[in-house]
Order: sequence, then structure tokens, then C-alpha cells
Amino acid sequence: MPEPKRSATLITLGMYMLAVVLINMASLTVFARFDLTGGRSLSLSEASRKVVSTLSEPLTIDVFYSRNLPPPYNNVEQYLRDLLEEYAVYNQKFFNYRFYDVSADEGDISAEARDNQKLANTYGIHPIQVQAIEQDEVKFQRAYMGIVLIHGDLIEQLPTVTTPDGLEYRITTAIQKMNNKISALLRLPDKIQVKLFLSSSLNAVAPFMGLKTLATLPAEIEQAVKALNAKTYGKLAYEFTDPAADSDLQQLSQTDNLLLLTWPASADGKVAAGKGVIGLLVEHRGRKIALPLIDVVRLPIVGTQYRLVGAEDLSKMLNNSVESLIEIHEGLGVLSDHRTAPIMGGSPPGSPQDDPQAYSNFREQIALNYALKPVTLAQNPIPEGIACLLVVNPREKFTDYELYQIDQFLMQGKSLALFVEAFEETMIAPNQPPVYLPLDTGLERLLEHYGVRVRRAYVLDENCYRQPMPPQMGGGERPVYYAPLIKRQFLNQELPFMKNLKGLVAVKASPLELTPEESRPKSATAHLLFASSEKSWEIKDRINLDPMSLRPPASAADKRSRPLAYLLEGAFSSYFAGKPLPVREVAQKKEDEPAAPAAEPPQIDLSTVERQGQFIAQGKPGKIFVLASADMLKNMVIDEAGRGPNTIFVLNAIDYLNQRGEVAVMRAKEQTFNPLSETSAGERTFIKSFIIAGLPLLVALFGVGVWIRRSARKKRIQAMFATPSE
Repeated sequence: MPEPKRSATLITLGMYMLAVVLINMASLTVFARFDLTGGRSLSLSEASRKVVSTLSEPLTIDVFYSRNLPPPYNNVEQYLRDLLEEYAVYNQKFFNYRFYDVSADEGDISAEARDNQKLANTYGIHPIQVQAIEQDEVKFQRAYMGIVLIHGDLIEQLPTVTTPDGLEYRITTAIQKMNNKISALLRLPDKIQVKLFLSSSLNAVAPFMGLKTLATLPAEIEQAVKALNAKTYGKLAYEFTDPAADSDLQQLSQTDNLLLLTWPASADGKVAAGKGVIGLLVEHRGRKIALPLIDVVRLPIVGTQYRLVGAEDLSKMLNNSVESLIEIHEGLGVLSDHRTAPIMGGSPPGSPQDDPQAYSNFREQIALNYALKPVTLAQNPIPEGIACLLVVNPREKFTDYELYQIDQFLMQGKSLALFVEAFEETMIAPNQPPVYLPLDTGLERLLEHYGVRVRRAYVLDENCYRQPMPPQMGGGERPVYYAPLIKRQFLNQELPFMKNLKGLVAVKASPLELTPEESRPKSATAHLLFASSEKSWEIKDRINLDPMSLRPPASAADKRSRPLAYLLEGAFSSYFAGKPLPVREVAQKKEDEPAAPAAEPPQIDLSTVERQGQFIAQGKPGKIFVLASADMLKNMVIDEAGRGPNTIFVLNAIDYLNQRGEVAVMRAKEQTFNPLSETSAGERTFIKSFIIAGLPLLVALFGVGVWIRRSARKKRIQAMFATPSE
């Protein structure tokens, strides 16, 4: 090889080696991941980046995760490592994480693993049973799968992390919550009062009620307050009171919602008749939260039983009440009058804790990010500091003044989340089907003015949820036509908070329709969020939703897709523009009430002047969410864990209305409902035929092709070495 050419080759080789070295050096300091998944589900969301980048004090995440776990748990630890590494990239100074070896094997384990187990238990991370299949046998093993976040004096636990679904959302919201809590606590000018009210008279009757440890309750509560005080910068003040006077007992029971117990004298005369009060009151600047210390459980046959609250539940209640009082979350207004659904709490008497008709799951999920504030339009205006008003199934008529308040709330650029009903379900007689009476609350007028109308009907769909039937009823599945399955092609995935949703279930939803274009607001846009399938129809006369009596219509002309949810956003004009402005109605006096002394009529109607000055005819850009189904917020649809597709959709919508679209996008990653796309009869026949005959035919053709190719090659070789004929 000539010398110049050899030198050029060596130089080129050296440059390649240098490039490889530089790339490897850069990889040690530069973190990069390429997410090729749909919706970038494995990438850190923008909301997470902002939260972790704003940390100004050290935050440590301790991971207690057992090794060598069976599927599907064995991949979660690696996902955790990758996720936490990506968090650390955006704040290398204050974000830290540690993995602890907590092997839960029953045999001989290392001293380090044993110490780590004790540490995990101290943080409230306890082992759980996981199922494994080995050699066709089902086995169970203990495993630690929990996370602890430590930020200053605050500690947050994620005690069970069994899946990567929604893990980023849980970590980010926990960090954000701790940041908000620290800021709120440090801003407090005075202390939060924790007051225990316990009448000493209860000690005499406590053993007969099964409350043998009642005498030690004050010391236990004091200890719980002391432990919480260490995590809240000493912002709690504890006080113990023994109320005995009848006036005090009545006041505490009526105004402070504490439990008042009254008992007669015992037959043997050992216990005298008496009364006493018990309860814990957490108070700050006029706001009070009463915490029950005794659970009253009424059991059939057994009767009424009394149980003292456990230490762990007590700590949780104290912590939750403190967080509520200092308002670490932004407010969400909830309409609480007009016979709306009991979102704020409360269930019909005798209802079980997990009543599928209750709203407790939704309330608990929404309270993780918002401070729920009751709104009573009949008594008070909508409070300041609320960006969204939630209205769920109002059944009483609104006055014009109440509609005016909602209208002007929207005109300020705020949002409305409306889960309304077209009918009121009423039971006329026992063992009889309910009657559906059309509702007319007046809210319909506002909606039509803003551009959307609720039709007085229910949407039924052949593509619906199918209820498994027990063997004694014949087994199989029964279609529930009033619960349409909303598949991906009927979901609007153009909006960011809906991109990763793959399916929903609608329950007892009424169809929506847009008003004529000429009457709709010109500066607002209507987004159809989801609709039923082309196999849906309406029922509006003589409504009977018994699955046994429902049948699809025979004519295909009655079937078409129906809009079920809309999002309206933009600048709306006031419904009251160009109309006399309503004023608050004053309660009429009874005939026997003495007439008030006549007052001098004012020269100017001050209320009119003030209202005219506040009236907004053309509003700022706002949002309206409309779904004609309150059942979509009940426990039968909203899951307790908050991971179901319906739950994610509802929470995402409310976040979007509250200008928290980034959080909504992050939460959407956790949905796990992945329905298969429906195929036509022709497609199914083709696939079946291809599997039965097409694949064997392809294999045969491939074999023939190989044989022909080899035969041709053989002939070519023979021709090359053949002796030429003379």
C-alpha cells in the first residue's frame, strides 16, 4: 500500500475512534430518551418537569421494592428507576432517590434487608401478598412495593405500587401537594386549634358500650397531635375540655356537630342516667371541622355497636382536616342547593359505605386536587377565588336571580361543569318500575342561549355494556342498552386531555344537540367530546329501562350516532343582555307578622345602580362542559382507585376547565382500558379463511418457489461444468 494512502487510512480510523470516545463521554453527562409509544406515554409530562424544576429544598424518594418478583410485577422496578432518573435530570440539585433491598423471603435474609424492612414498616410500607404461577401451580409470596417521599418535615406514602399505570401522576401530584402544604404552613400567622371534647360522665357507661379504652383516648389523641405537629412546623395547638353543663352539651352537638350520647339508668342502679359529648374539633380562623371519634354501627340481629376510631385512621383524619383548613388546593365550587346530588357528602339513611348509587368515589378522587366549596345560590353569591362551578343533577327550579349569578360567573371567564338530567326518576309505589318525569329547572334556557340543548330522551345502543348473568338465571350476558360503550372512533382525541382515552361507558345519558348556527355564539367553539355508535336509538315516551323489556328497533332508519357530551369554549354573551336585570327575591312575611315601619323611599335605587355597574354583557373567554347524565359520577361508574377510563375522563375534564390541562394529559397516561376494534362480518370471514386455508397455501407456495429456485440453480451448475459436445 502506498505511504500516502496508508496515512489517510490511519487518520480516518483515528477520527472514527475519537468520535466514538466523544460520544461515550457525552453519554455520561447527557440524558436522552426516545419515546416511540403512542401519545408519548413513557415521556415525562410538561407538568412533571415544571413541578420538579421548581424544587428549592431537597426532596428524597425512598423506594422499597422486592427483587425477583413474578410477572407482571417484575418490570415495575425497572420502570421506576427509569422514571426517577428522568425526574432527576430536571433538578439534579434537590431531587434524590434511593432503592432499598427489602427481600421479603421468609428464610435467612441479610441484616441490611432486615433493617430496611423495619425502616419500610416505620414509614407505613408493609408487605403484600402477590400471586405467582410456577409449574402450573399458584403460589403466593410476600413483597414490598411502596414509595416514600420526604420533603422537609413532610412525608407522603405511596404504599402499594403494583403497576406503572399512573405512577408519574401519583408522584408528581404528591410532590406538588407537599410544595403547596409547606408554603401554606409557613404562611400561617397563627396556630390551628385541635380541641378534644370528652365528657367524663361517659367513663361510667363506656364498658357497657364496648369502649373499654375510652379513658386512654385523651393521651392517644395528644400523642397523635404531637406526631403531626412535628410534620407541620409546630402549627398545631392541642386542648382538652370536659364539658358537663347541659347548655354546653347541646351547643356542641348542634353547632359543632359533635356526638351527644344519652342513656338511662341501669336496672341494677350501678349506672345513673346521664348524657355526654365526644368529638374532636379542628378549628382555624372561624372555620371548623368536626372529626367523629366513635363509629356507630347498626347491624342486623346484633344491634347497635360502638367502636373507637383507630390510631391510623385518627392520624389520617387529623392530617386531612389540617390540609382542608389551610387550603393547599385550589377551590372547586359545588352547587349544594336546588336538590342537587350530594357531592359534598351525605347518603340516604341506611345506605352502605360502598353504595353504587352514591358519589363517594368521585368526591374522594376530586378532593385529591381541589378544595370543595359548597355554593348555595339561594342564600349567598358564588364565592371569590373559584374558577369552576360544578352542577350535578339539580331538580328544583332556579330563580332568574340565581340564573343571573351563574350567567355572570361565566361572563367573568370562569367555567361551568354541568352534569344535568332530562328526567327525574321517581318511585311511585314499592315493587313498581320508576316513573321518569321531565325536568324543567330553568337552567335549560341558559344552555340553549350558550349553544347546546338537552333532548328529553335517553340514548340506547346495541354496542353496550353486557352484564354477566349468574348460572341460576341461565348464565351468559345480558345487554344493558342504556349503558353504551363509547369506542375510540367516537371519542374526540383532538383535545389534549382526551388523546390517550381509548373507550368509555355512558350510563343513562340524554342526547345533546347544538342550537341553530345563527343563534349560537359567534365567538365560541363547540367540541363534540363523544357520541354513541351508529347502532343507537332514543327512548322518550313511556320510558322503561328494565333490560328485560328493552329491544332494539326493527328499522335501521331509527338508528344513528347521538352526541352525548360537548365542550363549549370561547367568549359568550350574557343571557340577560337587553333584558331587565333580576334582583334577589325577598322572603314574604307571614300574615300574623307585624308590619315593619315604613321607611322613606330612597331617592335612587342603589341596588339597581350597583347591579348595572357590575353587569357584564359580553364575557371573557370561558368554558362550559355539558353531559346529560349524573349517573356518570356515581360509584357504579367512578372506581375507587381512580384508574378507570370513565374516572380519568371526568377528572381530566374538570382539570381542563380549571386551566390544568397539563395535569389532565399526564393523568390520561394511566388509563388501562384498551378495547379491541370491532370488525365487520366480512372482515371476520376473511381472517378466518386466511388462517384455515391461506397460511397453508402460502407455505406450500413458498416450498414450490424454493424447489423451483434450487432446480434452476442445479441446472445452471450442471451447464457450467458440462463437457462441450464435439
